[in-house]
Amino acid sequence: MKLSTISITSSSVSPARDAKGLPLLRLGFRPFYLLAALFAATAIPLWAAILLGHVTIGLAVPPLLWHAHEMLFGFAIAVVVGFLLTAGKAWTGLPTPRGAALGALAALWLAARLAAFGAPYAVYAALDVALLPVVAAIFARVLLRAGNYRNLPLAGILAALATINAVFHLAVLGAIDVPPVRALYAALALIVLIECVIAGRVIPAFTANATPGLKITPQPRLAAAGFALTATGLALWVFAAPGPLTAAALLAAAAAHLLRQWHWQPLVTRRRPILWILHVAYAWLPLGFILLALAQLGRVPASAGVHALAVGATGGLIIGMITRTARGHTGRPLQVSRPEVAAYLLVLAAAICRVLVPLIAPPDWFAHYVTGAAVTWSAAFVIYLVIYTPWLTRTRVDGKDG
Repeated sequence: MKLSTISITSSSVSPARDAKGLPLLRLGFRPFYLLAALFAATAIPLWAAILLGHVTIGLAVPPLLWHAHEMLFGFAIAVVVGFLLTAGKAWTGLPTPRGAALGALAALWLAARLAAFGAPYAVYAALDVALLPVVAAIFARVLLRAGNYRNLPLAGILAALATINAVFHLAVLGAIDVPPVRALYAALALIVLIECVIAGRVIPAFTANATPGLKITPQPRLAAAGFALTATGLALWVFAAPGPLTAAALLAAAAAHLLRQWHWQPLVTRRRPILWILHVAYAWLPLGFILLALAQLGRVPASAGVHALAVGATGGLIIGMITRTARGHTGRPLQVSRPEVAAYLLVLAAAICRVLVPLIAPPDWFAHYVTGAAVTWSAAFVIYLVIYTPWLTRTRVDGKDG
């Protein structure tokens, strides 16, 4: 899969001639980044309280399925939608939803999150399933109108995620004989593939642009091999019975990503937090593949690999990208403050608490590391909300549209 440049910073936007309407609804990243951060800051502490028996609450699905589904199709998808609706405009020069249309998409996302609490399951499922097909169609239409065919695979992945979400809800309803958790694994696998593609474009580009004299030569064969090995390993993990073949494929994918990242020279970013967070988050991908491989052989719990990919890689890449792209698209410098660095470290701490500590801690530490992961994760996104809510709800500081 070969995609065009992913950078969507403010340099790609021309001065506004019609910067009007609510600033919050001028570009996709604004409402969706805020909603994703708000959801991340509240849903995980709630889940920890449910898991530890402190809270009992009526949900449309069993609590474990709610947690896994909502972190994928609530939190992560909100960021993906916000990013792609923003990037689509930068890549093509054509308008993407804004104003009432963008507000309607955000409201649909929010309605699905709220419907999980007490609404009839059919209502929750219908609201939840509706968003992704609409966004996939909008995104594909913009790309096709501009002749930007190289990015169409992303629209295809959105459509595939929409299908998987429908499969999940049909499985919960008992309409099809598929374990619901299997659909969630498939969704996580597709989100990881999106991360492999986009991170593979932005991380080396951002690193080279910020480091005078550094040249990172593209390695398309390594990128293609890494993507193929990743897709194969994840497909076997989702669809095949646990065994050595799947473990070998996942280990091969991990090796490809380690080699790929080393070529990006991550050590040069150690004094640039806005860069090193992306490198550190990407490193959780091969770690996640290694842990999934070990789980295939019965050496570690499967949850270790799942949370490495979901918290370490996905959470880390998200906090890195929603700070960088939001700064760029509000006309601010691409250099983060100490509180933002604290948010980066808190997300990484949450990953360590949820992935690595359980591998060495005694069973009676369960409540401690779950609480630690929930508190650090939530604190990171509270920091984001405190800093970015004023920025994302006001006009750009440079007077441009978007």
